[in-house]
Amino acid sequence: MTIQPIRSKWKGTLTDRERFNRQMHYQAVDRCFNMEFGYWNENFQQWKMFRDHGIRNNAEADLFFNFDRIVTIGGLSWMSPPFERKEISRTAAHATIINEDGLMAEVPLDSHDTIPHYIKSSIETPDDWKKVKEERFRIDENRKIDIAKLKQAHPDDRVYPLGVGTGSMIGKVRDMLTFEGLAYACFDYPDMVEDMVETACQLVEHSLDQLLPHFQFDYAAGWEDICFNKGPIVTLDFFRSVVVPRYKRINKKLKAYGIDIWYTDCDGDVRPLLPYFLESGINCLFPYEVNSCTHPADLLQEYGKDLRIMGGFDKMQLGAGREAIKAYMDTLVPLVERGGYIPFCDHRCPPNVAEQDYLYYLDLKETQFGLR
Repeated sequence: MTIQPIRSKWKGTLTDRERFNRQMHYQAVDRCFNMEFGYWNENFQQWKMFRDHGIRNNAEADLFFNFDRIVTIGGLSWMSPPFERKEISRTAAHATIINEDGLMAEVPLDSHDTIPHYIKSSIETPDDWKKVKEERFRIDENRKIDIAKLKQAHPDDRVYPLGVGTGSMIGKVRDMLTFEGLAYACFDYPDMVEDMVETACQLVEHSLDQLLPHFQFDYAAGWEDICFNKGPIVTLDFFRSVVVPRYKRINKKLKAYGIDIWYTDCDGDVRPLLPYFLESGINCLFPYEVNSCTHPADLLQEYGKDLRIMGGFDKMQLGAGREAIKAYMDTLVPLVERGGYIPFCDHRCPPNVAEQDYLYYLDLKETQFGLR
C-alpha cells in the first residue's frame, strides 16, 4: 500500500542523517530532527484520520506524518526459535495462553493494549534453563545475517541515520522469568541468571561481528525496560557486577567501528542506573518517561554533554489539552537549542489524546523547532 502523507516534510538544508549526527553531537543544525515513538493500537482504531487513510501501524504512521527517517537493523539476538504461541483456555473476557517467551499469561480478548497477567514461566530452575538454552539459544546457521540483502536496502550513500541493534542484557531475561521470577532467581539461582545475561551478550556479539564490518552505523540501540516508577527491578549490586561488564564488551566492539552514540530503551525511573549506563558506554536515554523520572532538563543539566535524551515530552501533558501542550513545549526549547536532545512523546501516544490536539502538537513542534 502506498501511504499518502497528510503533512509536508519539515524543510531543511541537511539530510536526515547529517541532522541526526550533528544534533546528537551538540553541533549546529538547520532544524531539529523530527520523529515520534508511535501510538497505542487503539489510536489506529479511534483516530478518524488513521481510519480514513487506512493507517494500521506505527511504520505507516511515520510515513503518514512525513517524519524524518531513522532505521535500526540487527540480527537474531534472542530466543530462536521462540515458543509456539497457543491458547490454553478462555473465559468470556480473557484467554489463557502460552506466549512466545514461554510464559503462561492471561490476556484480554478485546486485544486492548495492557500488560498481560503472567501466571507461570517455563523457566523456574537451572534445569529448566539448561533445557531451553540448548533448544532455543544456540549459535547456529539460523543466526546468519543476509548482509547482501541489508546492504541493498541500506546503501552507503543513504541520507538517513542507521543504527545497529544491541539487544537486551537483562530486560528480555525479565520477560522470560517475569518480574517476580527474576527477583527470586537473582537470590535463589544467581549463577543461572548470570548465565542468561552472558548468553544474551554472546548472541549480541555474534550479531555485531557480522554487521559492524559492513556498515557505517550512526548509532547503536538497545532495549531493557527494567525500571518502574520506583527505580530498577534488580539490585544495583547485581546490575554493576553482572550487567555492566557485558555492556562494556559490547561497547568495545561499537567503539572499534566509530559508534559513539548508544541509546537504550528503558522506561521508568532510570536515575539509579544512569551512572552505570554512562560508565558502560550507553550515553542516550529513550524514550525517557517523565512522570516516572524527572523533567529531561534536570538530567541534561546534571550530566552535561556526557548525556543525550530522545523523547521526554510528557504524555500526560499531551492529553491535557492545548494550553498544557504549549506550556510543556516551551520548557523544551532550551534543550533543543543546546543540542543532544530530540523531543517526542515519552512513550507510545495514548488514545486519550484527542487527534486534533495531536495535530496541534505536531504543528507546534514545527513552529518551535523547524526551519525558520
